Amino acid sequence: MANITKKVSWSSRADESAAAGEATPLLNGSEQPQHSRQDSLRGRPKEIPHNEKLLSLKYESLDYDNIENQLFLEEERRMSYMGFRCLEISRWVVCGLIGFLTGLIACFIDIVVEQLAGIKYQVVKENIEKFTEAGGLSISLILWAVLNFTFVMVGAIIVAFFEPIAAGSGIPQIKCYLNGVKIPRVVRLKTLVIKVCGVICSVVGGLAVGKEGPMIHSGAVVAAGVSQGRSTSLKRDFKIFEYFRRDTEKRDFVSAGAAAGVSAAFGAPVGGVLFSLEEGASFWNQMLTWRIFFASMISTFTLNFFLSIYHANPGDLSNPGLINFGRFEGDSVTYNLYEIPLFIAMGAIGGLLGALFNVLNYWLTIFRIRYVHRPCLQVMEAMLVAAVTATVSFTMIYFSNDCQPLGPESTEEYPLQLFCADGEYNSMATAFFNTPERSVRSLFHNQPGTYNPLTLGLFTLTYFFLACWTYGLAVSAGVFIPSLLIGAAWGRLCGILLASITSTSSVGAQHSSTIWADPGKYALIGAAAQLGGIVRMTLSLTVIMVEATGNVTYGLPIMLVLMTAKIVGDYFEEGLYDIHIKLQSVPFLHWEAPATSHWLTAREVMSSPVTCLNRIEKVGTIVDILSNTSTNHNGFPVVVQVPGSDEPAKLCGLILRSQLIVLLKHKVFVELARSRLTRRKLQLKDFRDAYPRFPPIQSIHVSQDERECMMDLTEFMNPTPYTVPQETSLPRVFKLFRALGLRHLVVVDDENRVVGLVTRKDLARYHLGKHGLEELQLAQT
Repeated sequence: MANITKKVSWSSRADESAAAGEATPLLNGSEQPQHSRQDSLRGRPKEIPHNEKLLSLKYESLDYDNIENQLFLEEERRMSYMGFRCLEISRWVVCGLIGFLTGLIACFIDIVVEQLAGIKYQVVKENIEKFTEAGGLSISLILWAVLNFTFVMVGAIIVAFFEPIAAGSGIPQIKCYLNGVKIPRVVRLKTLVIKVCGVICSVVGGLAVGKEGPMIHSGAVVAAGVSQGRSTSLKRDFKIFEYFRRDTEKRDFVSAGAAAGVSAAFGAPVGGVLFSLEEGASFWNQMLTWRIFFASMISTFTLNFFLSIYHANPGDLSNPGLINFGRFEGDSVTYNLYEIPLFIAMGAIGGLLGALFNVLNYWLTIFRIRYVHRPCLQVMEAMLVAAVTATVSFTMIYFSNDCQPLGPESTEEYPLQLFCADGEYNSMATAFFNTPERSVRSLFHNQPGTYNPLTLGLFTLTYFFLACWTYGLAVSAGVFIPSLLIGAAWGRLCGILLASITSTSSVGAQHSSTIWADPGKYALIGAAAQLGGIVRMTLSLTVIMVEATGNVTYGLPIMLVLMTAKIVGDYFEEGLYDIHIKLQSVPFLHWEAPATSHWLTAREVMSSPVTCLNRIEKVGTIVDILSNTSTNHNGFPVVVQVPGSDEPAKLCGLILRSQLIVLLKHKVFVELARSRLTRRKLQLKDFRDAYPRFPPIQSIHVSQDERECMMDLTEFMNPTPYTVPQETSLPRVFKLFRALGLRHLVVVDDENRVVGLVTRKDLARYHLGKHGLEELQLAQT
């Protein structure tokens, strides 16, 4: 998942720029950090602190609020009814394209992984069979380890050296993006390419990872690219969808992309929509839900269609997603009322194991932040994990004497005989000598008696630690499938033990064995419990599991299990994604303000003093304010002085740094406007063309004469910014800020004079800790 192995950031580029002495953008009003401490940290990378108690000033907010200036109103007036209809249609077209492309990417990943893994397992299997009789199995182990090693090395090199943000599953980054935080480089084309290649390498390399998490990130990147109608990485502008070039629209499409990713991964369109709703989007409306569902459906359909062609039966659309749990039918579906307490107990076990997984991963991540922050070290760690995974797997298979008959209905893809008698195969090899998706399916659906309890116990133990160690490496990989696999293994173990207890203790042994006979049912419940215990999603996960198994009968048990796992897990530790977001010091806003914060007011929370601009301001002043590296503000209240009075200036609007830069670039000065009557008026299109990478102020040349000119901001500022009185309580400020997706909230006094500004950092600072309300420190990491 989240790669925290770079110094303390998701993107190494941020570190490089900081080291090069460039200004790191701060939000408005944030205090300047002490440089002495920062320099000492830079000098000694070994002692980089883990910083869950800090908030990073490196992250910017997205602007979800429309700037209703005169240009916006003019454009709206010019637009006809048909224009609005066309916009609505193009939104649907974009969502359809997002679904189609996400499905194609999923299809590509699936086919490539299947082909490469097939070749790898076939080669190793033939080698093992050759050396089982002749002796010298160590050569087979070396071959297996070297193959894994090579794939993982390629995957780790491209991630660590070219695009560190592509490490992990990408779900925490997308969660932050949908929450309104601008994570650098998260939705770039380069990130997508490296994500796809990286996930293929890590899955084929036999690591304890899945390819489902990265699909969500991939869908989000596709959405961000398609909706803009151009690629800034390739420097190509297709001149389409220009209206959508702003944060409001882009973020809605990214939530559709994330949903399409879930849908392609699990074949769960409804689960995808709910995932976007539960994990991501803060702002929601009915039309958006419907469009996102459309994107999800198209994504699943595309994947099905192309996979059916690949499997040589075109038109058969029964392969729902990348992971196919298979159908649960017949006797295995039924469950009795008295089994529900057992399911709830399994949920509690899942919560405990999930909390243990998260705690171990948390300490491991801190260790990585401190000591494994150079790209070459990260690649070496990934290669070490690959070699260890292969060695452990091989050792477990070698020493296992769990032999099962290879019957005609056996579904083994690569049955390994090893030291078993003819016509039998080693059942430990089924668990390890397979892609994780296939192992999950065999645990759900193999006949009772195919697994020895000892085999399952050992497998659970080893895979638990392998998955925990793998998560957070510099490779693209998801945690969904390893969690399901661990849970399915111990769930099946529970089923087998229950069956053996009841068959020996009860008199009507025949009767009871039919009820308890199916360990696949317990494998499913265990899988849900383990995944819920690690990632702590409830609603969307229930629906994803129900859709993936193709049976709604299990809706109630899965829901109860996930709820129990979440309650038990939350008592000990947060969910995995939240831990990684916190370790990144991202100013993430939760659904509600901290419970005990009503006594805090806007005056205590806000940043002040605020840099204000006059409505008609001197160009030199604007350039100096924008060039000032110590206060890299992004929003400036515009004030107006009552002529002829010495009263303080009143608030009349708000203007953003990005707007001022565009105005300076186009030299929109009062004097020039008077002298050149033919000059074209600036339009919203000029602002959209500069989005999202506005040029830095250093690249704009302003001559000495131009510095003396004046700039009129009336036409371009937002004349009606949201404001709050300074006595407003923190929860009210929080609710307004979070629900409207603001970036700046102006705090005014009774006379409408600006007294401060509330930004995301000011609100994210406060959280409820073990000792009541705690305030985080702001830092430039």
